[in-house]
Amino acid sequence: MATLTVRGIPEAEKEALRVRAAKNGHSMEAELRRIIHEAVKDETTVEERGLGSAIHRRFVPFGGVELETHPDIPVREPPIFE
Repeated sequence: MATLTVRGIPEAEKEALRVRAAKNGHSMEAELRRIIHEAVKDETTVEERGLGSAIHRRFVPFGGVELETHPDIPVREPPIFE
């Protein structure tokens, strides 16, 4: 596991993080890990889910397309080889 050091966090934000962690029953460190995980989970799992799933997620907000199903009959008569 990697270790990160974040400098320059304003005191008000640090206090808000402490309160948020306490509400969720976590340490500040565990709360930060959870926040980071939630922030980057979609980016890190694209390869795991596959290209088709990534394309689907990208276009879901625009709605779907209803396509007619192909009839269950041959398009033409199959050739006869004699």
